[in-house]
Formats: sequence, structure tokens, C-alpha cells
Amino acid sequence: MPVTLTINGHSMHASARDGSLFDHAERLGVRVPTSCRKNGKCKECVVEVTRGGDLLAPRTDAERHLSGTFRLSCQTRVVADTGEVDCHTMRRGAMRIERAAAGLPLRGDITFDPCVTRDGADRILLDGVEIACSTAPIHGVAIDIGTTTVVVRLLNLETGALIADASFENPQRFGGSDVMSRIHYDTTVGQFLLQRTLAGYLTHAMESLPVDPQTIYEAVVVGNSTMRDIFFRHDVYPIGQTPYRSITEIEMAAGKRTTTSLTQTTAKSLLPIHPKARVYGLPIISGHLGADAAACMLAVDLAHEERLVAIMDIGTNTELIVGNRHRILAASCPAGPAFEGGSVSCGMPGLDGAIEDVAVDDSTGAFRFNVIGGGAPEGICGSGLVDLMSELLRTGRMNEFGRFEDGQQRITIDSARGIHFRESDVNELAQAKGANVAGLHVVFHTLGLPFDAIDVFYLAGGFGRRLKIEASKRIGLIPNLPNEKIVQVGNAAIEGACMALLSRAKRQELEHLVKRVEHCRLETHPQFFDFFVEGCQFKPVEAPHEETLTRSD
Repeated sequence: MPVTLTINGHSMHASARDGSLFDHAERLGVRVPTSCRKNGKCKECVVEVTRGGDLLAPRTDAERHLSGTFRLSCQTRVVADTGEVDCHTMRRGAMRIERAAAGLPLRGDITFDPCVTRDGADRILLDGVEIACSTAPIHGVAIDIGTTTVVVRLLNLETGALIADASFENPQRFGGSDVMSRIHYDTTVGQFLLQRTLAGYLTHAMESLPVDPQTIYEAVVVGNSTMRDIFFRHDVYPIGQTPYRSITEIEMAAGKRTTTSLTQTTAKSLLPIHPKARVYGLPIISGHLGADAAACMLAVDLAHEERLVAIMDIGTNTELIVGNRHRILAASCPAGPAFEGGSVSCGMPGLDGAIEDVAVDDSTGAFRFNVIGGGAPEGICGSGLVDLMSELLRTGRMNEFGRFEDGQQRITIDSARGIHFRESDVNELAQAKGANVAGLHVVFHTLGLPFDAIDVFYLAGGFGRRLKIEASKRIGLIPNLPNEKIVQVGNAAIEGACMALLSRAKRQELEHLVKRVEHCRLETHPQFFDFFVEGCQFKPVEAPHEETLTRSD
């Protein structure tokens, strides 16, 4: 029986004489990114092999930059006579990514003044300088480059209307699942492979939009400092070394630049937009607090906020911002990929097939769950993991130290499909949670205020939007605040990027705002380790004791 090859859920029989995995993908109608047409030079056609890797030919010299389960599809052939091979491109189906934000302050006072305008019937201007002659509509894109996911939003720059959006799993995952791994990969392998791979996927995303990419005249890019700087082809080595600063921060401190924002040409960005378009990266705050965190400040209108608000975007690199128009503090929490499905035995991103919420039947003890897409479960995504741990705590099957009370090392969720949860998975999630809680304590300790001084606690990001508040509070992922103070706003970063795309005034506002933020470096705080250890426990996060509060003026 020949080898059965499955790519992105599409199957066919395969053999070495039939060509590479890329050739098979073409026969199946699966589009694989490439800009070198299958000769191994562009390094964009990465696939992840999840089954049957031993049935494939050894890596070629063109694949020396890859490790683990990642291969270049144009270089990989089936060599066995029987068996099954499963693989997928880095665009793994339909991502459950939050594209819209809700619960944000009203934005009626925003001045609509994009940098790209029309003069007369056909003159298209960028900052008042003619760059094209066309009567076609004028478009712009906002891009949020997350460590795990990427979102693209297309807007009409003459009306401000949202036209379409696209999203996909960040294909740079072959370089590691967290920012420090990406930094190491980018600085050791080089050749701008991470940027080129992402640009290939962005190109295909933009080509799928319902407009001609040549009518896109500006792109606004946000992301954490590492993701942003990799995209703009800047050296990210300094971000990975203490004191963890972007090269733009270093140059600004040396008087070589006046802002940490970035601009780049279309050609250097490798995007399929108009050749005279501008690619603009929003300024970062400091260290790992990047342009995505800065965009969140725009989205919640922090520059004009009188109330004390907190913004928490939980992810591989959790950003925490607390303050109002009078004072702003921020911290970056290196949580790692656990709450996005990484480093967990049956974890997976928010894709079709992921268990997204879990409940324990009190009468039978059986697990009930819902699956994204409604099909058979393949794994558990972050919101499902939070639910699961909350239910294990509620029913006494796990204690506050993350130990299973019955002495077992793993708990079966779905025996038919082998989906389980190990005690070692709890440890991964505990450390991710501990980093987030330590950030909360450090920032509020510096402010000299208890958690309940918060007027509004914004949970940002797609993960934060889908969390169950009570479950999150039970395991100590977020502070134990009244529910009415907690607002799940979704993707605030892409919202802020859109505001910057549509308003020069908002860009200037943000340039001033980021310079006012006080960066709380967790690793230098004397009580960080104590806060971290406490945060690793699965119990509600309460305000620090009064005697530990020391106001910082």
C-alpha cells in the first residue's frame, strides 16, 4: 500500500518519483508560499511534519537552518513505500483570532487625517508629495505581528471604512516559539530568513484581500520589539541581552534618532503593495514593551484618561500597562508559549479542533467540552487550559500547588483521541502565570496602590477576549477584582494600529505618550522572585498587604 500523504487536511497517495512535498501540495490545491519557485533559496515553503517524518528523505543542505519537525517542502520527498505522512503549512487552517475590539472608550474625537490623501481626481499624495496617479480607491493596511499570530486589516483611507481582514499563524515558529528563541535564530542563522518567510505569508494574505495590493499606499506595523525589529531587518541581538533594549532605543539614547518609530520602503519590506508606499512601524515603549503595547495605549485613549486603568495582553510576552493621563507604568512579563498551546503535551493554538472550554460534570466527574469548529478534538488551546485547571481546582482534583490529588501524573480528557493533561503541563502553565502575576505585583508595588484601586481592567488580545472571568480569577491568572471592573476588549493592538493609520494626530500623540511611560523592569525588583513564586500557585490573586506597599514618587 503506498504512502498516504496529508497536507493541510487534504490527502493523496505519494512516492518519491512523484516529486517533492511542494509538488504534491500543488496537486492537492494547497498553496505553499515561495518566491524562488521550488529551488530551496527563498526558505519560505516551510511545513511542519506531525506524523511520518521517518518516511521522508534526510534534510538537504538547503534545510540546514531548520530543526525538529520543520522541513522545506520543495526539498522533501517521500522515500518509504508504505505508511502515513501528515504535515501542514505554517498557515494552519482557520485561526481563531480576535480581529475586532469591543468595550473600548468612544473615539468620536479622533481627527481623520491619514498621511495618504487624494488631490483632485487622480493625484495621490503621501505627506503632501505625489507618489501615484490613479482614480482607483486609496487603501492602507494595519498589521499586528504577534509571536504566535498575525492579523492584517485593510482600510479605505478616503472614508476610514474597514474593508476586510486576514489572519494566520506566525510562520516564524520554526525559529522558536518565544522571542528569545527568535532572537537567537535571527542572530545566528541570519540571512533575514524570519523576515522573508513572514513577508511571503503577508504577501499571500494581501493578495487574498478584495482589492488590488497596488492600491495600498501605507502599511502601519505593530508588534513586540523583537517581532517589529525583525520585520524591519534591524539587529535584534541587543534585545536579547541585558538591559534588553532595541537598537532604536540605543540609537535614540546616543542622539542618532529622535524616535523609536521606523519607516521602510516597499522593496525592503518585500510586500506586494505600491512601490512608493511607506511601511511605518509604531514606536516602542522600552525593552520588550513594543509597538503593540504602545498601540494598546492609543486604543484605550490613555492620553486622556482620568481613571486608573490597567491593560493586560496575555501571550508569549505579556504586556501590562497601568495608569492614566497623569502617570503610566508598564512591565513586560516573559510568560512563554504555554497559554498559547506551546510546551503543553496536548496544547495547540486557537484553531479548528482545539478544545476551547471545559466543564466537569459534578454527578459523574466526566469532562464536557466544546471544540472550535464543532469537529473532533485534536488538542486544547489556552482558554480551554484555563477552564480545565479551574475545574480541577473546583472539584478538588488539583490543589493550589498544581499537584493532582489522586497521585496520578496525567488526567485523560478524551480517551478516544488520546487527549490528556499532565502534571508537568501544570508546571509549564504555573511558570507562565507566575511571570504575569509577578508583573502585576511589581507594577502596583511601585505605584504604592492595591489592585482594587483599579477603575477599569482591560483584558486585551484574542486570548483575553475568550477567557472565562471566574475561571481566570480562580486559578490566579488575573487579579481578583469585581467582574464589573473587567472589560474584555479583544485585539486592542490592531485597533490602535488602525487609529495610527487613519490619523497623523494620533501618531504624534503616541510619540509623546511612549516617552512618558515608566518601565518597571521585573528582574531588577528586589521582591520579584517572591512575587513569582507566589504567582505560580493556583489561587486568587489578592492585593499586596498594606505594609508591603511603598509609594514611588
